[in-house]
Amino acid sequence: MSVKAKKSLGQHFLIDKGVCQRIADQYKQHQGCKKVLEIGPGMGALTEFLLKEDSDVYVMEIDRDSVPYLQEHFPALNNKIFEADFLKVDLKEYMGDEPFAVVGNFPYNISSQILFKCLEYRNQIPEIMGMFQREVAWRIAEKPGTKQYGILSVFMQAYYDIEYCFTVDEHVFDPPPRVKSGVIRCTRNERKSLPCDEVLFKQVVKMSFNQRRKTIRNSIKSMLKGNKVDHPFMALRPETLSVDQFIELTQIVENLTSEG
Repeated sequence: MSVKAKKSLGQHFLIDKGVCQRIADQYKQHQGCKKVLEIGPGMGALTEFLLKEDSDVYVMEIDRDSVPYLQEHFPALNNKIFEADFLKVDLKEYMGDEPFAVVGNFPYNISSQILFKCLEYRNQIPEIMGMFQREVAWRIAEKPGTKQYGILSVFMQAYYDIEYCFTVDEHVFDPPPRVKSGVIRCTRNERKSLPCDEVLFKQVVKMSFNQRRKTIRNSIKSMLKGNKVDHPFMALRPETLSVDQFIELTQIVENLTSEG
């Protein structure tokens, strides 16, 4: 029995065991977390090596063909295989209230959405480790001052320290993707929450980067409510601001709102 990769699910099955082992090795049990939820295990290429670690492994798979394959080939996953859509479920119903890491060879077409979902549970997820399209992995890990640095970079780095681990070539997949892949590890930083309105923070970051060729003053003009704000940030472009500077910018906007 085998499972055929489905284009509709963005599946590219990893077939190189050496690469699988190398990816599994990147999971570092940050903050002592041994409970792991693997997203989209497919035929268990990565699962096999995660199970060899001192970890409590669960898997979530949307592909109905993969579920019976996993049940047959990985008896250690008894009652730990969830047939569900990661993006649509309440993770607490599956993983309880305990901390758990999220790992996987993530489908490229929903990888950013997976990260945004993880951010919703950020105080329960101390580590995210997995494989993405290389350019997306670069973007997540990128520092201020480059064209790759953007909304996803800021949102993830607000709560996680990001490390780009290594690049994976196309030929180790079946079918091979048209792009290279990149493995990153995201470990929860010390920010339990932001020292500003977090909803407003998201709005400020999004509005800034939606017009990234403009200065901050012009890109968030509507948020300034006609106020002349004399601050060095206002003459800069969004890709030059660090997470801490975006937090400060949000506090400025927040003060204008409260004054209004």
